[in-house]
Amino acid sequence: MRGTEHRRALVSLAYPVYLELLAGVTAGIVNMVWVAGLGGAAVAAVAVATNLENLLLGVILAAGSGTTVLVARARGADDPAAVRSAVRGGWALWAAVTPVVAAGGFLCREPLARLVLGGGEGGALPLATDYLSVALPGVAVFFAGNVVDGVLKGAGDTRTPMRLALLANGLILALDPLLILGCGLGVRGAAIATVLGRTAALGCGLRALRRNALLRGAARAPRARTGTLRADARRVAATGLPMSADFVVRMTGALVLVAVVARIGVTEVAAYGIATKAGYVATMAFYAVRQAAAIHTSHLLGAGHDERRAVGRQALLLGGTLGLAAALALLAAGRWIMLAFHASDAVTAAGALYLRCLGPYLVLLACFIALGGVFQGGGDSTALARITTYGVALQLALAHALSGAGLPGVCAAMAAAMAAQCAAAARLYRRAAPPDPPERPGPPGREPSGDDPRHRPGTAARGVR
Repeated sequence: MRGTEHRRALVSLAYPVYLELLAGVTAGIVNMVWVAGLGGAAVAAVAVATNLENLLLGVILAAGSGTTVLVARARGADDPAAVRSAVRGGWALWAAVTPVVAAGGFLCREPLARLVLGGGEGGALPLATDYLSVALPGVAVFFAGNVVDGVLKGAGDTRTPMRLALLANGLILALDPLLILGCGLGVRGAAIATVLGRTAALGCGLRALRRNALLRGAARAPRARTGTLRADARRVAATGLPMSADFVVRMTGALVLVAVVARIGVTEVAAYGIATKAGYVATMAFYAVRQAAAIHTSHLLGAGHDERRAVGRQALLLGGTLGLAAALALLAAGRWIMLAFHASDAVTAAGALYLRCLGPYLVLLACFIALGGVFQGGGDSTALARITTYGVALQLALAHALSGAGLPGVCAAMAAAMAAQCAAAARLYRRAAPPDPPERPGPPGREPSGDDPRHRPGTAARGVR
């Protein structure tokens, strides 16, 4: 495939993923707006509970991401038995992990709330416990939805997960005012709205799995000779665990960085929190490119075409362009972004300064995250997770050392650590990715959607083979 064909495939896969991720971020922000009417303790309770849920997402990513890579690889190889094995493994891993997290979390909901709150001052502890009493059992739905998304994305269909996310978050936004204020359920109403919205989306997602032509063919395929249920789950876990570890390390580093910023002052913490939420609009685009690169790379490898170097160049081009655009936008509109959150003058000034200084870090982060999709699709996620771990440790150490310079010092630490991660990833990429193969003729194409009627089991992906 030519570079333009790879780029088209990445864009076709990435933009629905971005809309899916952005829908979740938007719903979270609006959810907090409704809860804000209940007072500061309610806001703190929901904030810490949702942060805990974000960490739990890292647990099920082992099933969702591992399934995506293995299904995409089996699809490229036109191997229905391998597709079936990957899907079975993802659901087996879900069945093993979910009861432990859901039941164990529910029984330990108060100690967990106390841990993330750092105490019970201000009345936030009982409210956070109330939220978690609904949200933690609801993790079963949350985790199942992640596996459904992983299967569909591996099948080349990123549009259906986007539609499911829009449905879930639309329902959450509609139910929030009804349950939080109308029914007087408070923070518990916010949790119930979230679980109900996700449950509706999960039902539609399971129906989409049954209607997908590739998956229907795989369900009728004989079981792979080596495919016990335990072996299937182990393969998915081995593929997905490094991606899960990468996410958890990065999330943990972000939480610890808040403590470093807290040494500077309360104003800076508030500014950092608001600016980080605004930055999600950009970083979700980087992760969308990463998922697209992982799906495309896995599919090509399954088809017997190792074009990781060519895919990596296009992923870097897309990621770097998005990072540069985000940096310029924040440089120009940083103050207006802070004002949109109705921040005080001091917080607005500090946040605008932080956003203006964040540009170099964003460009480097975009390149690192985008290239990471090639590692994930190529089975080199373990090395990538090590780079992330060392990079986060370096970032925290530098941020602590440079915190005396305020938020600009923190930005400098983040950029320096990310530059080191990019250098390590580039070195690994040059060693892992083989030289480009000779160009193969063929019309430009794109990854097929799983719901495309032209795509049938046993048929090569249009424009890829």
